[in-house]
Formats: sequence, structure tokens, C-alpha cells
Amino acid sequence: MPFAQADVENSLKGWISPDLGTDLLTARMVKKIDVEGGKVHVKVTLGYPAASHQAELKKTLEDKIKADTSAAEVRVEIGTQIVSHAVQKNLKPLPGVKNIIAVASGKGGVGKSTTAVNLALALAAEGARVGLLDADIYGPSQPTMLGLSGRPEVQGGNKLIPRLAHGVQSMSIGYLVDGDQPMVWRGPMVTGALQQLLKDTLWDNLDYLIIDLPPGTGDIQLTLAQQIPVSGAVIVTTPQDIALLDAQRGLKMFEQVGVAVLGLVENMSIHICSRCGHAEPIFGAGGGERMAEKYGTELLGSLPLDIRIREHADGGQPSVVADPEGEPARIYKAIARKLAARLALKAKDYSARFPTITVVND
Repeated sequence: MPFAQADVENSLKGWISPDLGTDLLTARMVKKIDVEGGKVHVKVTLGYPAASHQAELKKTLEDKIKADTSAAEVRVEIGTQIVSHAVQKNLKPLPGVKNIIAVASGKGGVGKSTTAVNLALALAAEGARVGLLDADIYGPSQPTMLGLSGRPEVQGGNKLIPRLAHGVQSMSIGYLVDGDQPMVWRGPMVTGALQQLLKDTLWDNLDYLIIDLPPGTGDIQLTLAQQIPVSGAVIVTTPQDIALLDAQRGLKMFEQVGVAVLGLVENMSIHICSRCGHAEPIFGAGGGERMAEKYGTELLGSLPLDIRIREHADGGQPSVVADPEGEPARIYKAIARKLAARLALKAKDYSARFPTITVVND
């Protein structure tokens, strides 16, 4: 039975991507459909990294098109192109950085920094160029989690070369001060330090820069929200009501300053006993889902309270690299793909297309 391009399009529309939450045609990621005789060639360009998922995606699409049409041969070609996305009004993306993603929490102790480093490593594992900025000036933890110490190299007298670990570029105040040195700085000094760490670091062609924010909604968060071009934010919480209350404040802050909240990550959603494997929701259950529904955002994923996640981070080998085939790594990669896919659906940044006009008086 003969078929046409419209039949292939209808087939593609019938498959909803779990990363995007919509079909690839609606997401404008199907770039070409060729139908010739009984052969079909489809070219897909994903706007987010999905290296571990591409082979499965290719087979899924090919099988579906074959089942929905009478095609004798189907070939799906999948590529990736990550672009800059819109940031707050009157701001432009930083040189060398396509997208900045802030990882925030309303309160401390919810595993935000562990989540941030694993998401950065997961995006890198999926094929993106990734950086990680530790914005917690008072309590930098990323050097320990990345297994790094010592000073970064300096170029040109005042530009910092990011430290590299597991394929991720990183910068932290922890590289510049001794580990036991307290940072007794007031707000303006702290926000100035954040600006310097961000803008004086020679980030090398990043698709994503993950910023690990300190907890709360204070000076650093406001500086980031108002003066630093952020493409999207992720809120980390636990199911506990007290943590959710603070997480809601963080979410509302980003909404008020025009930063898109890509979704929530629920940490410590369930405790798994290392001896018997018994699972118990010791911090409550369903809190992240209720908050996502209330604020019209999405629960990107839930992570267990697993001793291995803590041990890996403390040892300088976060779960994504310490046990890349383990369940925590699988969850982190799924969350990373989903947050990057949700960002890919947002408006793109076109500022680079417009020339800069300089008026010179002779």
C-alpha cells in the first residue's frame, strides 16, 4: 500500500519523547523527511545531549515508522545541536558559555551540591561540554566532590583557567583559599567574588555551565538572578514539608526575576537499607509531585537516600563516574536529559545575530 510523507509525520507525532514531554515534530527537531519508493529517511537533530539514549531512540523511531506505514526500509539519522537560549531581559549570554543553569534550594542539607555535581557529570556523559561553578563562597564543597585541590593556573595576569575533572571544567573559591580559612566577608564582597569567578574564568566553549548556588534567597541568589544571564533554574528539595516550604520561596524568586524554572529534583525521596534493601519514605512521600503540580512545573526525577551517593561524593568520585551503570547514575542521567530537553524547548537567544553599533564622534 503506497504511503506519503504525511503518513511518516503522523507516525512521528504518535510517539511522545519522555525527555521532551512532546513529539519530535512539535519540538521542531525533525529536520528532514525523505520518502522515495518504499524507503524512508528521517533526519532528527536533538537540541539536547542524549548520547546514552540515541541508539534506543533510533530503533524506537524506525520500528514505529515501519509499523505505521508500509515502508520496506526506514533509516533514522540522529544528531545533536545545542544552542544558546534566552536569558533575562537586558542580559546576553557570556562569552564561551551557551547556557547557564542554576541549581538552587531554599534550605541547606537537601543534597543540592551533590545533585549539582552529578548533573554536570551526567550532561558531560551524555555528550555536552559542561562547566561547574561553585557559587557557595562561604562553604565551597565542589573541589572535594571533584577530587581536586590546589590553585588554578592564571593567564594574562588576571584570567583563571578552569580546573578539569572527569571531563568537566570547574571553578570554586575553594581553589583559591586554604580549606580551613573562614570567609568572613559581607554581602558586597561575596557577590563581587561570584562575579569574578564567573567572568574572569576562561570557560572553553561550554554548552552548559551549572552553577551550584548556596541555599536560601539572599545576596548571591539575587545577584545571579539580576546580573548574570541564566537560561534556566532547577530547584532541589526533599519530600519533607519544611524543605518544600523553603524550596517554594526559591522557585518564586526565579519566577519574579524572569528566570525559567526547568523543574524540581526530589532528593532523599526514599531510604534504601544497605543491609536488607527495605525501602521507606522517612522524609515523607509525594511532596515534590504536589509542589510541581501547584506551581505548574515538573518533577524531573527523584533520588533515593542511598549511602553510596554520599560515599562517592565524599571520595571525589561522584556516582555518575564512580558507578556509571548503577541506579543512581541512571537516574541522574535521566534527569540531566530531561532538564536539557526542557531547556531546548525554550526560546532561543538571537542576540549574536545582531551587529553591535558603535558611534564615534570625529
